[in-house]
Amino acid sequence: METKEFYINDDGIRLHAKLDFPSGEKPSFPLAIIIHGFTGHMEERHITAVAETFRECGCATLRAEMYGHGKSDGEFRRHTLLKWINNALAVIRYAKDLDFVTDLYLCGHSQGGLLTMLAGAIEQDVLKAIIPLSPAWMIPEEARSGQILGVSFDCDHIPRELKRPDGLSLDGDYIRVARMIRAEDAIRCFGKPVLIVHGTEDEAVPVSYAYKAADLYSHAELVIIEGDTHCYDRHLEQVTSAVRDFMLRQLSSS
Repeated sequence: METKEFYINDDGIRLHAKLDFPSGEKPSFPLAIIIHGFTGHMEERHITAVAETFRECGCATLRAEMYGHGKSDGEFRRHTLLKWINNALAVIRYAKDLDFVTDLYLCGHSQGGLLTMLAGAIEQDVLKAIIPLSPAWMIPEEARSGQILGVSFDCDHIPRELKRPDGLSLDGDYIRVARMIRAEDAIRCFGKPVLIVHGTEDEAVPVSYAYKAADLYSHAELVIIEGDTHCYDRHLEQVTSAVRDFMLRQLSSS
């Protein structure tokens, strides 16, 4: 399998990307964009497994790392959801211009799942379907509540910097931006097929948010993985099976 590693430019910010092709000699095929989560990167076990599943279904895959993550430009502490949205739109723009692409799909995990929901609503004209995995769409709600990602703060006086229990720091702008986002509006806006996958023992995102999102979407399929964690440490094969089944149905209807 040929892998192309390169950078996508987003207004001067370089986003690390890898493009992989499915087996076979077809001149054109669908493309799935895959985005990691908060503190994540493109080489995580669950990201590479899902990417391989897309390729087994006959799709090319474009894995991209967002601002402040992996090998992309920017400091982790200074990333915000708005920066990530701009990043995702730049990646989608790049993908739209590839001459071999027939259909585009967008998949993201955790904060990347939230990003998939937001960017999906913006770019639903060009996306065939979206696949949010363990989507952390409670982040904006938590940013308005005074407690986010394990850190408490005063909603009326957002600090310049937040230090997480794990030692990582976030700029206060992360909260200021997140609290202005209404994920529910993006969810209601997307009218195409959606697959949501979530583990019942997710330690980062309550599984209740998966049920809420499925109810808000007009065409959502929800797969609950019993006993699994946020990054699918126990039953990753059930996640890839759900993605495979969903994608084969989408591709057969094209």
